[in-house]
Amino acid sequence: MLIGATLGRYFAMRFVRTILGVFLTVFTLVYTLDFVELLRRAGDAEGASTGLMAQLSLYRTPAVAEGVLPFAILFGSMATLLQLSRKLELVVARAAGISAWQFLQPGAFVALAIGAFTVGVYNPVSALMKQRSTEIEAKIFSRSTKANSGKDLWIRQRSLDGQAILRADTAIEGTTTLAGVSVFTFDDAGTFTAQIEAARATLHDGYWALSQARVMALGQPAESYDTYLIASTLVPSQVRQRFTPPDSVPFWQLPETISRFERAGLDATRYRLQYDVLLARPVLFLAMVLVAASVSLRFFRFGGVGKLVLGGVAAGFVLYVARQVLEGLGASGIVTPTVAAWFPAVVGSLLGTLTLLYQEDG
Repeated sequence: MLIGATLGRYFAMRFVRTILGVFLTVFTLVYTLDFVELLRRAGDAEGASTGLMAQLSLYRTPAVAEGVLPFAILFGSMATLLQLSRKLELVVARAAGISAWQFLQPGAFVALAIGAFTVGVYNPVSALMKQRSTEIEAKIFSRSTKANSGKDLWIRQRSLDGQAILRADTAIEGTTTLAGVSVFTFDDAGTFTAQIEAARATLHDGYWALSQARVMALGQPAESYDTYLIASTLVPSQVRQRFTPPDSVPFWQLPETISRFERAGLDATRYRLQYDVLLARPVLFLAMVLVAASVSLRFFRFGGVGKLVLGGVAAGFVLYVARQVLEGLGASGIVTPTVAAWFPAVVGSLLGTLTLLYQEDG
């Protein structure tokens, strides 16, 4: 039986306000910490103003905050139900003949709606903002001494001109462009011939195009070029896959990306896993509401609420760890992406439902 419209809207708005409050609190905290870290990194970077760092942090934060959405649902739902119980509103609802399954309907609807919104709107926006932040970072930090954190990108290739090793400070996600590039070239015998420093390098079919390049060949004076070409046998789609993590691809572009990689004979497992994870997100959010309900419906006068809350936090943490482990197994191909993505959401929902059945009807 469905809950009444007026009461349902009231409960739904309580869930929405609390969940958004938790999420915005975490979002603000992540933004502040990231902004402070960027200001520290920007000390010697040319053109790194405070306003630009604030903008860059704003671009980076949504992708980071997206990872805490399940916990926002869990803690928000727990806080909502505990507040309703503490104010005896749930007692009144039960006295009016409304079961736990009925007053959980608004929370379940809110979780599914938030899940659908984050998949269809929030994820594409955060992915595009993350790509934009990568471009800004490449321009600002590619030549900064503080940008080098030991995570340089290295590529080795063999072409008609011999061998070459490319090192880059960073890669612009979604493209085949590297920033802060150093190229070390060798002849067919493996003898070093030249070192090339360039602001950027973009891979095209059959060659790298280096911009603002400075060539330092053995026995010759250094020369500068606006554009310098290096032959390459690398495939742009392979380089793009290597430097574009799945979470940087918007949800609506994932099917096309998967299809493109499979047509090229490349492994698209990580992208298929990301697509299934996003599809399963509304069900995962529903599982979080059910887990929250299983530890938040106890009357305050019975005591033991603190232990139940800790149990809910522990259950959410276990579910998160299981999800991370399965996603790792799915990315490595040990289990199928569908199983890795849907198993935590489905099992979490079933366990939450089983616990509620035992508490309410058992």
